[in-house]
Amino acid sequence: MTTATAAPVTRVEARVRFTDLIAAEWLKTWSLRSTPWLYAVAALAVVAFNAGTAYDHYKYWYQYDKGSQEFFVSHRLALVDAFTNNSALVLVLALAAIGAVSVTGEYATGLIRTTFAAVPARRSVMAAKALVLAAVATAFGVLVAAVSFASTWAILSGRGAEVALGDPGTFQVLAASALLAPVAALTGFALGTVVRHTGTSVVACVVVLLLLPMVLSDRRHLTAVLRHTLPYSAWERLAGGALPRTPAELYPWSEAGAWAVYVLWALVAAAVAVCAVHRRDQ
Repeated sequence: MTTATAAPVTRVEARVRFTDLIAAEWLKTWSLRSTPWLYAVAALAVVAFNAGTAYDHYKYWYQYDKGSQEFFVSHRLALVDAFTNNSALVLVLALAAIGAVSVTGEYATGLIRTTFAAVPARRSVMAAKALVLAAVATAFGVLVAAVSFASTWAILSGRGAEVALGDPGTFQVLAASALLAPVAALTGFALGTVVRHTGTSVVACVVVLLLLPMVLSDRRHLTAVLRHTLPYSAWERLAGGALPRTPAELYPWSEAGAWAVYVLWALVAAAVAVCAVHRRDQ
């Protein structure tokens, strides 16, 4: 009598594709009700600062003398209203906080352990998170910059002080303002990955992205060079460089250098997040 021996069953696990990770992170991003609200509040705050400044110039236009009115128009100061310094500060703070919370929230709830258990390739997971965050932040920045420009254009056109989209410098201001969003978001994402605590991560974002540009002075070479390596300073250079007859700097730097700061901060922030989660435990 012969006994049949069952062949051993080999279990083959399907390899997770990177596109699947992106889809999962996209769903995870919008599964929280707070995420759309955070983006909406940030957008309203940025647009309100810009539109409010433009309306202030519109309302008190006839209180300026003729020379001031001509100076405003000839120097295209409507570009300053299109994206003000205050709105840039709000944008940096809001997007950096969103970027930090996108990862610290998972550590706080323990969801990150479930994610890494399902997908042991941690670097791929964090790369997908960074890519989704950068895409959403870029779309947010483009939308906010476009709405701000449209609203300020509509307000200032009532005084004949508006700038057109095709005027020199307009596209540079809008592009620099829009791309400031993903740079800030990825920086917050990297700090959140390293610190892993929401409050401390947000404080770190404020120190690195907002306080350092204010503390470092342009009057000394070393501090000027250090200041020029920061994203907010790069935005100031790009936005100010689009205006005619900008005051001469003691230690000037190029617009190409400012764009390079954007690129390097985004790439380094993403690399830090990927490497930090790979080399540390959960």
